[in-house]
Amino acid sequence: MSIPTIETERLILRAPDADDFPVYRDFFADADASRFYGGPMDPSAAWRVLAADLGHWALRGYGRWAVVERASGRMIGGCGLWWAEGWPRSELTWWIVPAARRMGYAVEASRAAIAFGYRTLGWDVVETHMNDANVAARQLAEKLGGSVMTRARFPDGLERDVYALPDR
Repeated sequence: MSIPTIETERLILRAPDADDFPVYRDFFADADASRFYGGPMDPSAAWRVLAADLGHWALRGYGRWAVVERASGRMIGGCGLWWAEGWPRSELTWWIVPAARRMGYAVEASRAAIAFGYRTLGWDVVETHMNDANVAARQLAEKLGGSVMTRARFPDGLERDVYALPDR
């Protein structure tokens, strides 16, 4: 399995690895930071998220990268394309540690992941969806030029707007 590395102006999107575990552990332990990502979680559950990020690449041929700030070399989150078994659709997904938020990193990483979906995977549409209460995620989808293409019910019982995201 080969996970490609993508470089943007300020970021490196690379394969997650075991050295990233402290970032996963701390992010998913933070109830406020991780509330829309299944948190808070204990360290063993956060480890399983890291393992799932790697495994998704092996099972689907795409997945979520570790997002690294080029200037500092520090991992600041995850971003990529995801399709969990049993869910009706794929999605662009991301998470950024609180200290690195509001700096445009989620937009920059998401644009790189969207381009990968269109240009490398040949997808007709790259989508995202989020809990209605996740205002920040909705704002990011709109900032990326996303438009609501449908509203759908998901296996967790929630209805969500599904955004089509353009390749820019």
